[in-house]
Amino acid sequence: MKRAIVFGAGVSGLGACKLLEKIGYEIILVDDKKGISSQDGIKYLDNIDLFIKSPGVPYNDLVVEAKKKGIEIIDEIELSYRYMIKYMDKKSKIIAITGTNGKTTTTTKVTELLQYAGYKSKYAGNIGVSFAELLLENKDLDYIVLELSSYQLENLKTFKADISLVINLAPDHLSRYKSVEEYYDTKFNIGKNQTSEDYFIVNGDSEEILKRKELITGNKIFITKKNNNNCDFYIKNDILYKGNDEILSCSKLTLKGEHNKENVLFIVAIAKILKISDEKIREFLYTTGNIEHRMEEFFNCGKIKFVNDSKGTNIDSTKFAVEAFKDCILICGGFDKKLDWTPLIELIKSSVKEVYLIGDIADQLNELLLLSGYSKDKIYLLRDLRSCLLNMKERFDKNIEETVLLSPATSSFDQFKSFEHRGEVFKELVREIFGR
Repeated sequence: MKRAIVFGAGVSGLGACKLLEKIGYEIILVDDKKGISSQDGIKYLDNIDLFIKSPGVPYNDLVVEAKKKGIEIIDEIELSYRYMIKYMDKKSKIIAITGTNGKTTTTTKVTELLQYAGYKSKYAGNIGVSFAELLLENKDLDYIVLELSSYQLENLKTFKADISLVINLAPDHLSRYKSVEEYYDTKFNIGKNQTSEDYFIVNGDSEEILKRKELITGNKIFITKKNNNNCDFYIKNDILYKGNDEILSCSKLTLKGEHNKENVLFIVAIAKILKISDEKIREFLYTTGNIEHRMEEFFNCGKIKFVNDSKGTNIDSTKFAVEAFKDCILICGGFDKKLDWTPLIELIKSSVKEVYLIGDIADQLNELLLLSGYSKDKIYLLRDLRSCLLNMKERFDKNIEETVLLSPATSSFDQFKSFEHRGEVFKELVREIFGR
């Protein structure tokens, strides 16, 4: 019997275990919290045929030793793709989506549009279930839409998507990568192994993406928010065009904001590659709602409005939210990803009424805000969500208009399991404290 080590007992790792069991592998699960420790795992490396590294786990001594022994190291995305090609009669088409911001909105809405157009389609990867779990539970999907983080793109070998795209690039995860260039280059693994029969949708507004055009081997389709009909899809006078053909009016979109115009361009480009009618596209995009945890207006207490933007896990993402809700009360902070906070600090100075700081990075943000000249009377260094909301309950008058925005600008792992968990806790606490 073949043997495999799965390193990491999260969603991805457990999905890999189920898939390997189905294929007939003996599995050794390594996880420093839930299984054999990674240090003890080194003892099991002899006679191992395959090593599955989960995206969130580090490249520690166990991984280094596995490499030294010549063991093949892949991730669950690569494993699942190999399984699909070898063991499934019907190969579903794969749409693979990455980028610094907009991944979840684009992934979710592409999937929903495909379903609206009558296709069997589900999403997986960095949201929902693992790719492995999706394949085990669904035998006949027309389309699989994968949201993929840079971590999930690090160990791909044969994986190939029918349609790939990098929505945008901005500094992120610099606690993981040696440089921002390494992070950006890793994103482009999403187009690995594509041929001229496949499609790669290119954001013509991103200098960093255009700099990496030579990495693209698929058929390039260009989108832009600018009035530039040299691109395949563009926006002119608030109308979205494909070539000379009008597709939709941006003013009628239910997904609001400049950042969502970018997402919609990608959604429309995918739809037209798949020959979905303009009528279906318009019907869907004129009525679809926002996704949970992304600028989600979920509760009002008198004139106080609460917005859950827990999906705001980097600087650019939170900048979009602050620009959408100017003069807001911002709750910000979390795990330290070693980012340059300068652009957000400047925006907070000009556009945020007060700021509440939470998480491991709270003291650092407090210092940066004070150094920038932001008034100390506008900063509340309370470190956790409950303390922040209890302070607001005591201070705020529900007859005065306020917008409370949770948009942390960083990861949640210091205090929560995930950004979804953080958003759910925030909503529960708001309803508990302000719903009395």
